[in-house]
Amino acid sequence: MPRKNSVHYFEENLTELDSIVTQLESNELSLEEALKAFEKGVKLSNECQSVLTKAEQKVQILLEKQDGEHLENFEPESN
Repeated sequence: MPRKNSVHYFEENLTELDSIVTQLESNELSLEEALKAFEKGVKLSNECQSVLTKAEQKVQILLEKQDGEHLENFEPESN
């Protein structure tokens, strides 16, 4: 799994995304810089959404199995 797409780096991605939003809101970037920042922000947002989706799937598996049956190993879909 790519480094930035793992749960371990989720908070790092959110922090970087927050920084990009702050930069874009400052109106201090040139158009070219703003477009590059926006593109990076979209990529980070997609990576965060992927991690959240996988976490939601894992929680759903755990909730379905809470009545005492053994838990299944969670294997996220590969993109």
